[in-house]
Amino acid sequence: MSYDTQVPPAAAPRVMRNGLGTAALILGIIGTLSGLIPLLFWLAGILGLIALILGLVGKGRVKRGEANNKGVALTGAILGLASLVLSVVGLVITVTAVSDAVDEIDKSIKDTAPKDPSSKAPASKAPAGDAGKTDKNKGQGLEDGDSSVYDDDLTVTVSDPKPFSPGEYAIGHTKGNKAYQVTVLIENKGKAKFDTTLVSFSATAGANGVAAEQVLDDKAGAGFEGTIMPGKKATVTIAFDAPKDAKNLTVEVDPGFTYDASQWELKLG
Repeated sequence: MSYDTQVPPAAAPRVMRNGLGTAALILGIIGTLSGLIPLLFWLAGILGLIALILGLVGKGRVKRGEANNKGVALTGAILGLASLVLSVVGLVITVTAVSDAVDEIDKSIKDTAPKDPSSKAPASKAPAGDAGKTDKNKGQGLEDGDSSVYDDDLTVTVSDPKPFSPGEYAIGHTKGNKAYQVTVLIENKGKAKFDTTLVSFSATAGANGVAAEQVLDDKAGAGFEGTIMPGKKATVTIAFDAPKDAKNLTVEVDPGFTYDASQWELKLG
């Protein structure tokens, strides 16, 4: 006497829903790159917010076992948050730049306006410090450790470049290139506070002056923040990506619209 034993079919494997985490990572990367351009602060804010939300939702799916890309979702959420921060910085820079531009236009209009010869009122003197601030060392080659001193006694110093190892999620580093970090010190020896919002950096590398992209990760910041009061100083570490065979790095620091940019010719070891 025989019995037929039927084996139930194996359950179909659960399909992982990884789409939100992947979308968060892509939007986070685009948002962060957009945030590096101050005028695109609005795009960085929108993409950053969406990436943050999608990343958190994707992480929730991982917790429930519906997805298995925890690292991708988490990275997307982090980049989304970074995009939001950069969008705020970009907004501040843009608003400050527009405000300064409007002030300069108003000043130019006032300076070029015809004076009434019948007016007996004495001409008012333009306030000191409104003119562009020049580098007292202009024309002299700056090397590592040298300082650029401006008319208002603002002092900028750039250190000798050192090899830099970008992190796993670093932005701006190209495989095969070498990264280098420099320390930028700004000391306010003047009598007025200095706003660091508009301080910018750029660099070229090698004999052909190839643009050296700035490297951004958790070890190398994007730049200065806040205000430097009289008698105080601030320091940041900036990293740049250079071709493997580059022997020199030219770093330019621009303190703002009313300042001349200064360059340092640095030798790479």
